Amino acid sequence: MQAISEIKDALKASDNEEALKAFINSYSEDDRAGVKKLVETASKKLDALYKEIDRIETMKKYEKEYDSLGFLCGIDEVGRGPLAGPVYAAAVILPKDCDILYLNDSKKLSEKKREELYDVIMEKAVAVGIGSSTCERIDEINILQATYEAMTKAVNSLSVKPNALLIDAVHIPQLEDYKQISIIKGDAKSVSIAAASIVAKVTRDRIMKEYAEIYPEYGFDSNKGYGSADHISALKKYGPCPIHRRSFIGNFV
Repeated sequence: MQAISEIKDALKASDNEEALKAFINSYSEDDRAGVKKLVETASKKLDALYKEIDRIETMKKYEKEYDSLGFLCGIDEVGRGPLAGPVYAAAVILPKDCDILYLNDSKKLSEKKREELYDVIMEKAVAVGIGSSTCERIDEINILQATYEAMTKAVNSLSVKPNALLIDAVHIPQLEDYKQISIIKGDAKSVSIAAASIVAKVTRDRIMKEYAEIYPEYGFDSNKGYGSADHISALKKYGPCPIHRRSFIGNFV
């Protein structure tokens, strides 16, 4: 008889619908209490997986609605609110048969999950473009215009030209040549925008961790440039560093 520890390992390795179904079929007749609990856990995991598949299908609403246009590009930004660092944008074209689960607004995901999804998106996407605007540029033209600039750079860096843009809540004046579909809270309603949200967030977070090594006193590795209490305290103590946005920090120095 197979040891329960081995069965537990088999459950851990069952990470998709087919594997979970096979696990349940294999062990559902085992009368041992420990195995019954594992089968019950597998059933719950399968139910959760079906719910996630349904959620992702709902998030494909706009992709299905505008499918006839051709390549659809999701666009999102990160870093409009921080006191320091650049603003980043990502543009992502997903395949029409996209099967990536757990896509969501990057703010609703853990750092670990974002990193995992970033790798999957970069592997499966038709094309990914990334753009940014520096803190100096933000001070020069204001954060909204700098955000538009970063989004435009992201779209222009794509290796495949999109036929329409799905954008979270805004319209980008610099991209008037494209059909633009603005979706309020789009990063939670469109898989393409959610993917862009994740790519932009992971990319900027990695940059801010690099800045944390150069300017360790501000805690950029944890606050990512946002105005946390510790960040504001450091700003008052040490003054601004080269990546602080002068137009944002007037009340704190």
